[in-house]
Amino acid sequence: MILNRLSLSATIHCLTGCAIGEVLGMVLATWWGWHDAAQIALAVALAFLFGYGLTSLPLLRSGMSVRQVAPLAFASDTASIATMEVVDNLFILLVPGALAAGLGDALFWWSLAVALLIAGAVAWPLNGWLIARGKGHAVVHEHHGHAH
Repeated sequence: MILNRLSLSATIHCLTGCAIGEVLGMVLATWWGWHDAAQIALAVALAFLFGYGLTSLPLLRSGMSVRQVAPLAFASDTASIATMEVVDNLFILLVPGALAAGLGDALFWWSLAVALLIAGAVAWPLNGWLIARGKGHAVVHEHHGHAH
């Protein structure tokens, strides 16, 4: 049960960063009228930026240096964020008209929300598998004050 809670916590943590980046990226790219590939590239880049950022900020605030924090953030979040990004962007691509939908269109928002939920569901067992092996989010749990 502890593993399930830790993997759910890690998944929600990564999903939060992904969601912030995805939503911001899709909103900005849609607003700017960017084509599909650029829209996806911006959303993915921002998802990684915010995902790593959410891991890094508490560590930096605890007094750790960027040199200490960066490898921890990359080790803890890369597999989870990458999985979520592949899954949620595939879903968006499969929903007819989702990428072309405007910010005022319900299709834009529900497809993005469902994509993120599916991505989180796929990443949860991956995070559990990684944590059970001392990898993924397990590498930062001791620095965040979590027991593992």
